[in-house]
Amino acid sequence: MEERIAKCRCGQLQAVCLGEPVRVSVCHCLDCQRRSGSAFAAQARWPEAQVTLTGVARSWVRVADSGHRATYSFCPECGSTVTYQVEGWPGLTAVPIGAFADPTFPPPRFSVYEHRKHPWTLVLGDEVEHSSTPSSARSPGSSSGSGGEAPARTD
Repeated sequence: MEERIAKCRCGQLQAVCLGEPVRVSVCHCLDCQRRSGSAFAAQARWPEAQVTLTGVARSWVRVADSGHRATYSFCPECGSTVTYQVEGWPGLTAVPIGAFADPTFPPPRFSVYEHRKHPWTLVLGDEVEHSSTPSSARSPGSSSGSGGEAPARTD
């Protein structure tokens, strides 16, 4: 089984992810822009049982306009977010792709919140589903549907 290791910038907090991600996406929502410090955020999701967090972590919880809670696990030393979970995606753990520092990581299949996309960004690929419209919550492992998010939910 494939094993990928995501790390914070200082390396003390790690997420070991087993198997292939069930979803790889790019999100252009304003909250993901703030979280990533970039014009968009790229993340991968695994069933929570396939992600093990090691090291010292702190957490921060945010309630979105939708009422969904998002819980972010980050390094208290360097501040890097290593994992997060969103109530609207039950049973799944998201990991920012940059934390893997792996240029061969699988490409995104979904680009969401494109109505908030910076005009100079472009997510390429014939198999990328582009969406600005909300969708309903998915069960773990589901990647079908419109690919979009509810307006206040982070991808």
